Amino acid sequence: MELTNLHHQIENFLFDLQVKIIHALESEDNQGKFNYDLWERKEGGGGKSAILENGLILEKAGVNVSAVWGIAPEFLFKEKEHSEITDGIKEKLNFYATGLSLVIHPKHPLIPIIHMNIRYFELSNGVWWFGGGIDLTPHYVDAEQARWFHRELKKHCDTYHPEFYPKFKKWADDYFFLPHRNETRGIGGIFFDRLNENSGLDKEKLVQFWKDLGMLFIPIYTTLIQWNKNKNFQDSHIDWQLVRRSRYVEFNLLYDKGTKFGLETGGRTESILMSLPPLAAWKYNYIPEKHSEEFKTLELLKKGINWIDF
Repeated sequence: MELTNLHHQIENFLFDLQVKIIHALESEDNQGKFNYDLWERKEGGGGKSAILENGLILEKAGVNVSAVWGIAPEFLFKEKEHSEITDGIKEKLNFYATGLSLVIHPKHPLIPIIHMNIRYFELSNGVWWFGGGIDLTPHYVDAEQARWFHRELKKHCDTYHPEFYPKFKKWADDYFFLPHRNETRGIGGIFFDRLNENSGLDKEKLVQFWKDLGMLFIPIYTTLIQWNKNKNFQDSHIDWQLVRRSRYVEFNLLYDKGTKFGLETGGRTESILMSLPPLAAWKYNYIPEKHSEEFKTLELLKKGINWIDF
């Protein structure tokens, strides 16, 4: 698949954003340093993985960028959500996909886990779309911080389209959900996929919306770190943190479509699974004491909460 100016523009933005995010996280951690890993995909393309482990504040942080291309995988044409753009396509198509994906697992149990992914996908028949989002997984839900987080996302969305935040917020609630536990992974955020010319914005505006979302990560997460890093915590908070991390693992291995896409298109396994925490715990039939902070957090891991006015 021939690479265009748009492909190069998007790739350059992602690699530049990766550098900015890495510098910001290293500055906040004040000890840990990222190690870099360049990799190539034999079918076409490659990427740059950056991993920080055992920092002062961050236990594990991964910030990965990839740009890959080749023959479009068969499963793409079988997925129901892609049917409106793939129905009737019988010829072999090539694809191009690029994106930045990050997951941060902090040491401090009162600093939340954060995930962001922004990606662009194109088929050789001219079909294209943007995808991505940002979501927060606090080990303990702080209502004030949840409200602030969602208001920042709404402010960003409203700059471009009044329907984006409510639509993408619901999408995140539905996507980051563990049906076998009937709980959300965290407090959600925004999530979108297949964002194209039918979204209400032209391609140029969509590119800017998508880029600005990526740039939003640094001010959001550095603020959350600064608010929480000096708070006192006990061993019981760490125990609960490990339990919540186990739910994060369950979602990423059972339901995350990015994980599935990466593995089924021959992506680099180590980079794809960098989202998993270094430590997690599964306690059999663990139910927190009623009215405990842990119990209160479980009560808030539900779809449809209006965090803006919570």
